[in-house]
Amino acid sequence: MTTFYDLSANSIRGEQISMSDYAGKVVLVVNTASECGFTPQYQGLQDLYAKYKDQGLVILGFPCNQFGGQEPGANDEIAEACQINYGVDFQMFEKVDVNGPDSHEVFQYLKRALPGLLGQKVKWNFTKFLISRDGKPMKRYAPTKAPESIEGDIKRALG
Repeated sequence: MTTFYDLSANSIRGEQISMSDYAGKVVLVVNTASECGFTPQYQGLQDLYAKYKDQGLVILGFPCNQFGGQEPGANDEIAEACQINYGVDFQMFEKVDVNGPDSHEVFQYLKRALPGLLGQKVKWNFTKFLISRDGKPMKRYAPTKAPESIEGDIKRALG
């Protein structure tokens, strides 16, 4: 049976990263977009990361263009926009599909483990998945759930 740590993805710079690199950490996986009404959540995510990274929080951002074409740029443009506009220094990955036949294996796994309102689909940009230190998916959050509103769950997961 596949676990979160068996998966991998390419960073926004093209390097393959194994999710096992995050073993022992609390992981928040988010599908992101640069031209979405929820794009200001990058700031909330960055604030959470800055506050809790030394305690073991990692945030993994996966740009996706499947919802309203709100992430049209190339990977280097996305990386630059995240850095310039929000000071993002958490790990960003290459643009991926989160739904459909070409959905990335990380999202295939998370949607199976934590189905949402639409079952095994991601509803929109900035859907969030919280994963415990032992790699078990814990909780899924709707796109409308602001990052600061899940801080209590993150603190509990960090122990």
